[in-house]
Amino acid sequence: MTTQTLTTPRDRREPRFTMSPELRRAVTLTALTLAGLLVGLTGQYLLHLPAVGWAGYVTAFLAGGIPAGREALHSLFVDRKLDVDLLMVLAALGAASIGQAADGAILLFLFSLSNTLQDWAMGRTSSAIQALMNLNPEGATVRRDGVETWCELGEIHIGDLLVVRPGERVAADARVVRGQTSVDESPITGESVPVDKVPGAELASGTVNLNGSVEAEVVRPAGESTLARLVGLMEQAQTQKSRTESLTERWESPYAMIVLALVPAVYALLRFGFGLSVDDAWYRAMTFMVVASPCAVVISTPAVMLSAMAAAARAGVLFKSSAALDALAGVQTVAFDKTGTLTQARMTLTAVHAGDEGQALALAAGLEAHSEHPIAQAIVTAAGERSVTPLTVTDAQAIPGHGIEAHLPDGQVAWAGNVRLAQRQGATLDDAQQTALSDLGARGSSSVIVGVGPRVSGVMGVADALRPDIRSALDALKASGVTHRVMLTGDREEVARTVAAEVGLSEFRAGLLPEDKLRLIGELPGPVAMVGDGVNDAPALARADLGVAVASGTDVAIETADVVLMQNDLGKLAGAVRLARDARRTVITNLAFAFGVILIVAPLAVAGKVPLPLGVLAHEGGTVFVVFMGLRLLRRRV
Repeated sequence: MTTQTLTTPRDRREPRFTMSPELRRAVTLTALTLAGLLVGLTGQYLLHLPAVGWAGYVTAFLAGGIPAGREALHSLFVDRKLDVDLLMVLAALGAASIGQAADGAILLFLFSLSNTLQDWAMGRTSSAIQALMNLNPEGATVRRDGVETWCELGEIHIGDLLVVRPGERVAADARVVRGQTSVDESPITGESVPVDKVPGAELASGTVNLNGSVEAEVVRPAGESTLARLVGLMEQAQTQKSRTESLTERWESPYAMIVLALVPAVYALLRFGFGLSVDDAWYRAMTFMVVASPCAVVISTPAVMLSAMAAAARAGVLFKSSAALDALAGVQTVAFDKTGTLTQARMTLTAVHAGDEGQALALAAGLEAHSEHPIAQAIVTAAGERSVTPLTVTDAQAIPGHGIEAHLPDGQVAWAGNVRLAQRQGATLDDAQQTALSDLGARGSSSVIVGVGPRVSGVMGVADALRPDIRSALDALKASGVTHRVMLTGDREEVARTVAAEVGLSEFRAGLLPEDKLRLIGELPGPVAMVGDGVNDAPALARADLGVAVASGTDVAIETADVVLMQNDLGKLAGAVRLARDARRTVITNLAFAFGVILIVAPLAVAGKVPLPLGVLAHEGGTVFVVFMGLRLLRRRV
């Protein structure tokens, strides 16, 4: 184990985009190609020195042609397919063979420049992964046996006690056991507002402690942390392709073969059908091969999809593949699980009906402090939030199926529980209390009756709290174009009806088992997206056209889903829908533009109206255009 003083190294900042070695090499070769082209043109047309001109052109051909030729040969002999690199190299050599070395050098420079710009654009979309990886500090201060020690990241284990001081990043997923602070979770969730952390709260790796010092127990190894899972999901997203993207890649090679086969046909037509000279017919055939190449078509979809996924990830919405992004664009129905998705899966005190609410809550909190039941914890938490001091009780005893009872300092029996416990104590509810009990039941809340001896002190309601701003999130989803929204829950119908009304959903299904949800997903008008968080949602998430999980959900749900809301904010779903539909429109625009350039310029090239440099400019310009159309989505807010 390595140790050092407790002055920890400054955490690495999120890096701005930097050139990879591959991109730096591409830039160098492009610059060398341009230099050779300029020397060649100067020697040929200004200095009238053929040797200088040819030296420049040879330099341009080597710098611009060797990388493309290497890629072409690898595709041809290893991947067993033709690609556009081969077409470009053949066109450049064809131009040089008839004395048009300048045109060939221009072709290679523009092709090299286009590829470099593509690499730069794709590098920007993938640099988010490196930025995430750099969020992990190199290590952390760990307290073991009362001694603080600096440990490397790989030396931190489950159960270790992290000491996280202001300004430091959290090195591993941990649970606060001592101290309180505010944490910047924006690198992980996209949440711009600092989140308060108290004992019991979880800290995610990669987040930044802002003020107070805290001690936190590690709950997951570094390799399974929130940050590691986030990086893994993003890496997975860049390897899986949408249907459009896969389709264009599949027909790239057959299309290149068709273009290559048409070149001698075009040459023969011009040479023998129209009587053109060998050089002229060959020159036009080479120009045709360049402008008919599908560079822009092939890059049009991934440029858009990767940019859109990077923009979404920056906002805390992780698409596991571009296919998921494309699927979201077409979603017509969204089905929501209730517990843990629309609600927080956390019981909250919602109502206190008593003559003296403070006294009733103090009595209930004193009793429920001796219980681990979620309803009991909700009452104790509410008392703390309202600065109500729980009454002191002794001899607390849980009564299964009823509630809890204990003794007050004066010897009276205090109790909290259901109607059966009240009856056991000989207590009778008055009309107001009966009405309160009925109202709570109608709203789907669990009721707790609290009293002393035969006297009822109050009636309380406890329910699963809705997520903040959930109604506005669902309204925004409707405004984005998803008008059919439905809630699927295994809860009772009265509970489901209450929740649906509160969140603004007109359609719900209650009392469902996992297999019922699975069946209903297949019956809803599609395409259907399912939003859930639990193990019981996993089958429906897998069955739906698109599965969406909240990051606070179970590992099973997150692994099954196609999209993960890292911020647990369903409001991001509407923005993701708009982004996905914008991405689909951009893909269609790009494909129309790319095919349009080919359909217009290729016949003009055969007719001799487009010289090779202009054909190259149109071809590579179209490629750069579709790349930057995709790059535009990087700035989109979700």
